[in-house]
Amino acid sequence: MKIDISSDVGESFGRWKLGYDEELFEYISSANVACGFHAGDPMVMRNTVKLAIKKGVKIGTHVGLPDLLGFGRRPLGVTSEEHLNYSLYQGGALQAIVRAEGEELQHFTWHGHAGYMYYDNEEMARAAAAAVVQLDQKLIVPVIDGPQGLLIGKECEKAGLKVVRKFFADREIGQDGRLVSRKVAGSVITDPERCAERALRMVLEKKVTTYEGKDMEVFGKTIIVHGDTLGAVNVAKTVRKRLEAAGVKIVPMSQLD
Repeated sequence: MKIDISSDVGESFGRWKLGYDEELFEYISSANVACGFHAGDPMVMRNTVKLAIKKGVKIGTHVGLPDLLGFGRRPLGVTSEEHLNYSLYQGGALQAIVRAEGEELQHFTWHGHAGYMYYDNEEMARAAAAAVVQLDQKLIVPVIDGPQGLLIGKECEKAGLKVVRKFFADREIGQDGRLVSRKVAGSVITDPERCAERALRMVLEKKVTTYEGKDMEVFGKTIIVHGDTLGAVNVAKTVRKRLEAAGVKIVPMSQLD
């Protein structure tokens, strides 16, 4: 079986550093690069792209709302037109940098509240899909396997885009199939072994234990490790080690079956 491991990277800004990108690139196969609205800046973006290419990691967007102070995790009252144009603007900036380095974007994804907006809003989901189509029809769109990814997945597939289901190794899932809010204690998992156990069971059994302690069917071919999670490098390292020991081949999203 082939599985992708991806992480949110390039989240530093100016002299402010966040994450451990150089170390993470040793264990991931796809990178979600911040595009300047919630994190990142032109210098960080280009340096992150160069590092990804050097390590053989494929590159995708991680576009957010214009909210540096809130790290893109606060709700903003944007319209669907604004959502489309914010997404296209950021994706185009990263695309230009990637092409300047002789590569092409692999995938397109959203960060924080920029992603939450399309979970239950068909107009927002349609706008998000339109932004990807207008940038590059060949881009892959990873979506959460579960109710939070149903609407955006449907709109992307209707638009002719390839969709890949994703699973968060370091985030708890509630009994309703949705990610447990970061405001809830224990919703972010920092224990590398526990993250790896969850990822391995998800791959082999297509199941995960929910926050409430019950089993639920879940399956994603791309496994996400948040770059700003405490101990993210050890999480990615342990997840990859356990998967490879079980005979799973780690490949970029574009090489998934």
